[in-house]
Amino acid sequence: MSMPHVLVVPFPAQGHALPLLDLSALLASRGIRLTVVTTPANAPLLSPLLAAHPATVQPLVLPFPAHPSLPPGLENAKNCPPSYFAIFIHALAALRHPILAWARSNHPVAAVLSDFFCGWTQPLAAELGVPRLVFSPSGVLGTAVPHSLFRRLVERPSDADDGYSVAFPSIPGELSYQWREISGTYRSYVEGRMDAQVGEAVRQNFLWNLESSGFVSNTLRALEGRYLDSPLEDLGFKRVWAAGPLAPETDTSGELGGEVGAWLDGFSEGAVVYVCFGSQAVLTPAVAAALADALDRSAVPFVWAVGGGGSLVLPEGFEARALAARRGMVVRGWAPQVAILRHAAVGWFMTHCGWNSALEAVAAGVPMLAWPMAADQFVNARLLVDETRVAVRACAGGIGVAPDAGELAAVLADAVGEGGAGARARAKELAAEAAGATKEGGSSWEDLELLVEWIHKL
Repeated sequence: MSMPHVLVVPFPAQGHALPLLDLSALLASRGIRLTVVTTPANAPLLSPLLAAHPATVQPLVLPFPAHPSLPPGLENAKNCPPSYFAIFIHALAALRHPILAWARSNHPVAAVLSDFFCGWTQPLAAELGVPRLVFSPSGVLGTAVPHSLFRRLVERPSDADDGYSVAFPSIPGELSYQWREISGTYRSYVEGRMDAQVGEAVRQNFLWNLESSGFVSNTLRALEGRYLDSPLEDLGFKRVWAAGPLAPETDTSGELGGEVGAWLDGFSEGAVVYVCFGSQAVLTPAVAAALADALDRSAVPFVWAVGGGGSLVLPEGFEARALAARRGMVVRGWAPQVAILRHAAVGWFMTHCGWNSALEAVAAGVPMLAWPMAADQFVNARLLVDETRVAVRACAGGIGVAPDAGELAAVLADAVGEGGAGARARAKELAAEAAGATKEGGSSWEDLELLVEWIHKL
């Protein structure tokens, strides 16, 4: 059987690019040759993939397209505010022509596999006469909701507030979300607060995805079976291959050393709450103060990874007081999240419900305290709290919205106590299901095999 050649186009944001590169490694190990598009500053992300599959994976390094709304030299959305994602979607479309020229200069491809923020690769694939697969770093539900919005162009009535309910009648369960829980990118577009060219590029991006040959999602049937049973209208009735969790399975249980590992070693099983809101959400001083106050009041042991370069301003004396009492540790900058979640002392994860973080918690068997901020996080939080029951709501959430410290403290104390027993038990069950999904014969393993078979038949 000949080795098909697939062009892979990631979106330059860690939470998007890394799972697509993990998927690329799985495809390369199954006899598929890949060319991965990147730019000079993003090229180092490919190093592990290139080292593991030197014979079947090659990079295509192209200059990052200049854009008037992006600072010179910025090529990745890491640590950028969410508003930059729309600009990146618009800017990256300029890669279409150099990729087309490359492919036509004796580099034929059988298919294009690209991130769902790279909808401009749909007309590129059409010009090359090959099918395109859309990669979703989110779950199926988190992918269907924004596509539904841009397809239907739902608007909030002028006399309605942020509590206005938006219904999704074509999604199983006929879900609804408050206007404030809808993607900020969509709200900015439909309310006319986005540059017109950027906004049209964003909407066209989602419409192009609906013309694709199908979606590959970083999810699993144990999490989202009801959204995988039948093709969804909001995804153009396209096939969805559920291939997650995509992160390589590594046993990090004994790898967490250093100051954080030594500190966690001093606690009993499940006693500690790990707090982290990812690299995009930067807490305002008021929100940080409310969380610090809640941690003080609840008296639960914690590790708080503040991220964002470690510049978060915390209440005066909070860090020193928590550390001196051996009750809490603040980690500034990068934290080894997977290893922390798999430490026996960590019993809960307070999270923004970004999909990668949620899957890492699922794989580790750690229940979550859901504090969604933006993007697909409100959708993910509802799935985790109301459907899979591996999470409880920490607060209503939202960027810049400070919760009541007393109420949050009560949620923390209840979760760590008997009130959280159900979520803890369900988290262990789901971890076993997630581990089985990627093993031979598991649901995600089978979907990956079917995907590879589909590509080989092109």
